[in-house]
Amino acid sequence: MENTFVTISSAGPNRDLSKATREQPLWDEHAAFIDQLIAEGFILMGGPLVDEAGAMLIVNADDENEVREKLENDPWMKHGILKLESVKRWEIFIDTRN
Repeated sequence: MENTFVTISSAGPNRDLSKATREQPLWDEHAAFIDQLIAEGFILMGGPLVDEAGAMLIVNADDENEVREKLENDPWMKHGILKLESVKRWEIFIDTRN
């Protein structure tokens, strides 16, 4: 059974705060990784936290371990551009997209 999770990441120690998101090292590799997770149906929504240099993702997974295992392979996580701060199971009550 798949559940919905919210993930919050912060700027990692190797993030260059003087550069925009798409100017960070390994942008192309990170974008390709994220695109693959979208194609698999894992990522539903996501994007940068503009004022914090971090990111938020809404994902589908069986459990928290699956979320962490998938995201640890992100080139930005591996190289310290992002740091995963939290993974929380989320029960959606309101969704105006439907």
